[in-house]
Amino acid sequence: MTTETATLRRGLRSRHIRFIALGSAIGTGLFYGSSEAIQAGGPAVLLAYLIGGAAVFLVLRSLGEMAVHNPCAGSFGEYATRHLGSLAGFTTGWTYAFEMVIVCIADITALGVYMGFWFPDVPRWIWLLAAILVIGVLNLFHVKVFGEMEFWLSLVKVVAIIAMIIAGAVVLVIGLKGGGGTHTGISNLWSHGGFFAQGTHGFILSFAVVMFAFGGTEIIGVTAGEAEDPKKTIPGAVNSIPVRIVLFYVLTLAVIMSLNSWENVGSDGSPFVQIFVGLGIKSAATVLNVVVVVAALSAINSDIFAAGRIMYGMAERGQAPKVMRKLSRSGVPVMTVTIMIGALLLGVLLNYLIPDRIFLIISSIATFATVWVWLMILLTQMKARRSMSPEEQAALDYPAPFWPYGQIIAVVFMAGVTVLLAFSASTRVALIVGAVWLALLAVVHRVWLRPREAARAVAAATAAGPAAAGSGSGDGPEARPSPSAAPAAAE
Repeated sequence: MTTETATLRRGLRSRHIRFIALGSAIGTGLFYGSSEAIQAGGPAVLLAYLIGGAAVFLVLRSLGEMAVHNPCAGSFGEYATRHLGSLAGFTTGWTYAFEMVIVCIADITALGVYMGFWFPDVPRWIWLLAAILVIGVLNLFHVKVFGEMEFWLSLVKVVAIIAMIIAGAVVLVIGLKGGGGTHTGISNLWSHGGFFAQGTHGFILSFAVVMFAFGGTEIIGVTAGEAEDPKKTIPGAVNSIPVRIVLFYVLTLAVIMSLNSWENVGSDGSPFVQIFVGLGIKSAATVLNVVVVVAALSAINSDIFAAGRIMYGMAERGQAPKVMRKLSRSGVPVMTVTIMIGALLLGVLLNYLIPDRIFLIISSIATFATVWVWLMILLTQMKARRSMSPEEQAALDYPAPFWPYGQIIAVVFMAGVTVLLAFSASTRVALIVGAVWLALLAVVHRVWLRPREAARAVAAATAAGPAAAGSGSGDGPEARPSPSAAPAAAE
């Protein structure tokens, strides 16, 4: 049973928020996409992850400032509407939903690759279809079920990564060699063409793949609408991100490339699994393959949750069809979850038609969508902060650091990453798809949303007619609602 009058339930506790954030940071981008980043930049990709992580931290602190100040289901889509206007909020919200669909397709694609480790003869699309149906059904339960499931899935990933780092360190200390005499040692980070083995050009181009790994971390802002105590849980989740970046990306990949030369990292499976296969430790490879499968399921779980909540918030503001406001008895936006499942079936078809090229194409499109959303978050926070009085700025519970220079540098960095997509034939398609997508949203906004907003503004002015008449002619500036007020009056 569904209803339009129910509201999202605040059922996510502190540990849920923290591990949902972990689930978004530790996923396909690390366990599978890192192989593409390593091939592009060589060992210098470690520096790229540090720089990219610092930029993402500034984005999330900017989002955290707004989420703590005003937690809501629409998150950055609603903030953009309020501070940058209806078109900005409309494109931001729908681009994030688009990002989640694309990232989810990348996640299920990686899942199919992982399952090929055990069942090489089974078509990939079969695993994808099964994963979509199972995770989709689980997302229809109460938000506490989602939070609890994501807590345990993410815990498995965290424990496994720490164990892998320890096991890798042991292998490095004892100097174990692979079946082909593979050399192990931290000298692998600079002895195969140098630390910048692919040159400055390769190092810069690696950012196009590196930033994909951090996509989805903005889910922290989306969870604010269902967090039991946003002022406590959101800062705790955001502040732990620098530690996660160093531990789960830089340190982990440093161990991977020390156990084997970066040149031997391929894209036929997870580099985490490949390394231990090459070293002849097949039991460890099997365990790690279980972990990367869990990581993919966790990421898909988070993607469906985030897209559903952002579309629900847009429907509340009248920026999405009214049907997306329908909630189940347990307060879950059932229609948006169903829509996500339907969209992901496209991923099954693409994996059936172009299994060899799908991941790089999808990940580059996801990078474009992700960076666009991050840019809008930064610009929204800058506009919101500048609209505050000094007293209001001083009263913020969780102000973003390095204001305003850190945000300006982050904006320039994100714009630069977008430009990088044009320098490779394999990622250039992302700019084409992204431009078409934004143009389509602009047309839909002008043809569909603006007339609806104008009608609501006229209705509001008519309802306020007697009061307006008593204050003058009724057609002065004070009689017109502000642009940001119109979309808030959802049908």
